[in-house]
Amino acid sequence: MNKRDGGWVAAGAAGLGLLLHGHLGLMAGLRRRPAPAAKPFEPPSVTIIRPIRGLDVEARQNVRALLDLDYPGEWEVLFVFDSEDDPAFAPTREEVRRHPTRAKRVELLVAGEPPEGLTGKLNAMQLGVDRSRCALVAFSDSDTRPSPGVLTALVGALLEDALTGSTFAPVYAAADAPLAGDVGYGLLVNAWYGASVARTSQADGALPFIMGQLMVFRREALAAIGGVGCAAGQLVDDMYLGRRLHEAGWKNRVIHAPLRIVTGQLELRAFLRIFRRWLLFSETGLPWDFGRPNWVRGVVSGIAWGALAGAVARRAWGRAAVAALPIGFSVWSQLGLQRAHHGPRVAPRHYWVPAVLPLLGAGVALSARLSREVEWRGRGYRLDAKARLGGAPPARAHV
Repeated sequence: MNKRDGGWVAAGAAGLGLLLHGHLGLMAGLRRRPAPAAKPFEPPSVTIIRPIRGLDVEARQNVRALLDLDYPGEWEVLFVFDSEDDPAFAPTREEVRRHPTRAKRVELLVAGEPPEGLTGKLNAMQLGVDRSRCALVAFSDSDTRPSPGVLTALVGALLEDALTGSTFAPVYAAADAPLAGDVGYGLLVNAWYGASVARTSQADGALPFIMGQLMVFRREALAAIGGVGCAAGQLVDDMYLGRRLHEAGWKNRVIHAPLRIVTGQLELRAFLRIFRRWLLFSETGLPWDFGRPNWVRGVVSGIAWGALAGAVARRAWGRAAVAALPIGFSVWSQLGLQRAHHGPRVAPRHYWVPAVLPLLGAGVALSARLSREVEWRGRGYRLDAKARLGGAPPARAHV
């Protein structure tokens, strides 16, 4: 072996070492917190607010799952739409009318078009808070399917510590009949973001941000930061609210009970638009310690792909084999992290998706820097350098 080949092998070994170190840290985060024994508590009343725009995959089943919660205290559900003309309005109304539920009150509300500087989701959240009647406030994304006991687990964790201002469920994405885009979305949520949440959280689940597909708040914690209206001008509400709570001395805690994001029929191009939106979301509240392992994984995989392409072009098959090792390890790591984070198995025909996901991520990240426009739920938003909406009005308090 000449010196050049020796350097090539050393570089490949270094790349494998970095990927292995990152994998072990992420896997340790997923495994280090045993699920606590449930503690009895006096259940306060809870308002669940679900903003809806557009018809999600298996939307009726998602509505039924929310109505099937077995929370032992009093609770109510408010579905909030922009308009009665929304394609999800009629199916939701039908499910509410015919599906039994233990909720004391279920209503469909219409928020109208959001004012300038507010996303449609935040506008719906504010109306829901204004119309809520319960002691605690929860927000539930329309593409999620909660298990019956998840709200009880969220409230129980919230009441364990007087300094806990919010709790949220760890999410995993799964499709019953996945296309390539569904596989990519699942890996993004499960093997990248979800594993990083587990790694970054403290022993009690505390984090300086929220990933709020289902989150519960104390009203006094929301009041301390000016209510949900403090997120006016932000593209993403949950991460910003979590950051503000953390800065005000409250805890955000992720619990153990998982929450499914329901996907399906997602082509690769549609996934790339979602990927881009998630990267823009992450600019508003994720600390560097959260993103660092993912950047390392992405950079090492990108270098390995470049080295592989160069070696193949030169017909240097030994070097090509060395360059392929980090890529193969990256695939194995992502598949393992996905399974450890409640995600589904990936069929061998889709193994190419985790192989190229870091390359896709590089392209998406570049796109997010070159263009600050994003489409979300049928609306387009223009962002500034800090991922804020342009022309945000002064926030008003909603607690």
